[in-house]
Amino acid sequence: MTISENAASVPSVYEEGKLLLVDKPLRWTSFDVVNFLRIRLCKMLGIKKLKVGHAGTLDPLATGLLLICTGKFTKKIDLLQGMDKEYTGTMKLGATTPSYDAESDENHTFSIDAITEQQLYETARMLTGNIMQVPPIYSAIKIDGKKSYIQARKNHEVDLPARPLTIYEFELTKIDLPLIDFRVRCSKGTYIRSLAHDFGQLLNNGAYLTALRRTKIGDYTVTDAFSIEDWESAICK
Repeated sequence: MTISENAASVPSVYEEGKLLLVDKPLRWTSFDVVNFLRIRLCKMLGIKKLKVGHAGTLDPLATGLLLICTGKFTKKIDLLQGMDKEYTGTMKLGATTPSYDAESDENHTFSIDAITEQQLYETARMLTGNIMQVPPIYSAIKIDGKKSYIQARKNHEVDLPARPLTIYEFELTKIDLPLIDFRVRCSKGTYIRSLAHDFGQLLNNGAYLTALRRTKIGDYTVTDAFSIEDWESAICK
């Protein structure tokens, strides 16, 4: 069944509970996607309220698979969030940013002339397996009830504890310095921004994330997801 047939022929399924696979566009927040679908589904169904939530945040500068639950399926969000995830992306070697990605300007630069490809592959190997990771201070993690990124933007000191996680695979797919393309398969709670930052630190250098795309959550893949344009065309006609 196509997305148009699904939306048109069985609208009540959204109230009973449905899992939607969305390919999140660049610069949209995860809440933007939830809000977009909630407003349009309510209009299509002729109702004022509908439970809609997402299972795993993607940063605005990231694209890719976002799992959206409606109705009674929102009770499954915790289960879906716990699944392993896969990402592809690009990091820039030789510089750092406060946010560990391209959302903020570079604050330090380093020479990469002496770094070899062998060192790059060895560093990826060092970051594979069970590791401890410190989340970026520019994140939504709460400290004393306040989101970390709000504290960081006020120049308040932020100290986030390291957390255990697993990097099952960390593959460097293309090296064209200063840019490095990669693929990562990891456990719940992994910050790919922090992984890029740690990659630079282990080289006594710097690195930050310039692009990120989530390709899998558990057995769900982005190739099975629909774009925002697809959803709008189906539920707004």
